[in-house]
Amino acid sequence: MRFGLFTSLTNATWDSVLGLWRHAEATGWDAACVTDHFMPNTRDRVGDSLECWSTLSALAALVPRMRVGTIVLGNTYRHPAVLAKMAATTDIVSGGRLVLGLGAAWQQNEHEAYGIPFYTVGERLARLDEACQVLKALWTQPKATFEGRFYRLEDAPCSPKPVQRPHPELMIGGGGEKVTLRLAARHADHWNTWGGPQTLARKRAILDEHCAREGRDPKTLTRSANMVALVTEDRAQVEQLEAGLVKRLGMDEERARDTVLAGPVGAIHDKLGRLRAAGVDMLWVPTFFMPSGPAGWKQLDRFKDEVVPAFSDRR
Repeated sequence: MRFGLFTSLTNATWDSVLGLWRHAEATGWDAACVTDHFMPNTRDRVGDSLECWSTLSALAALVPRMRVGTIVLGNTYRHPAVLAKMAATTDIVSGGRLVLGLGAAWQQNEHEAYGIPFYTVGERLARLDEACQVLKALWTQPKATFEGRFYRLEDAPCSPKPVQRPHPELMIGGGGEKVTLRLAARHADHWNTWGGPQTLARKRAILDEHCAREGRDPKTLTRSANMVALVTEDRAQVEQLEAGLVKRLGMDEERARDTVLAGPVGAIHDKLGRLRAAGVDMLWVPTFFMPSGPAGWKQLDRFKDEVVPAFSDRR
């Protein structure tokens, strides 16, 4: 397995994010991703939010080893032709280390605040389907022509091309079993969702069915999970993390328990083993459930030192 960090850019400073990523790179993490939002998901909308692509491009230049990317971009925020150009440039800046995570978008109040059309769920997913086609066409063809329901290209260039061939790693994020997983099977190099072994085992079977319908070998699709991680002997801390997922992400209690990778090292090893058995190739650890600064780094270091070596591809 590979292990990466998932960093929120809301209520964060540039110095704190850069410091965290440099520490992660120095201590051997494989990758790091940032979120894509313009404001906090709160009623008062108060709080600093760094812009995703500006921040990621700078990080790509300053953190030279880890793979860098997004979990996940909201497709509604940028025309996919503009996104293709931004991603190609960031892939060049990073030397070919970009993971482009893309989703249909979900934060309704953000769309309302900035006057960005939110559309129906069905239309957002249909737009995501076309956006993936637009991205790949621009990355791989000298000039791309595309006539879709939502997007149109006419002899459109994207030059210079990304470093990665045939294109940057395209990760689709989301757990929708009827449409999102079908789009992942159709377009993605990498599929990502929140959840632990119970969630991922169920969705793995559904994703494999979609791959079969698309005529694709399911082994060619990387699968990753976002799980809140903490090495602790204090059961109260585990329960606090579970309650945080219920409150902040709206999970039910069963799924929150599945998504928390916390407890003594032996229990974490057992759960991570079951996650790997569910076909998961990579784990993303969200840092926004940890203290900021050195206190959070210590939590990451303990997980990296005591848990990761038994599962890492680089052990």
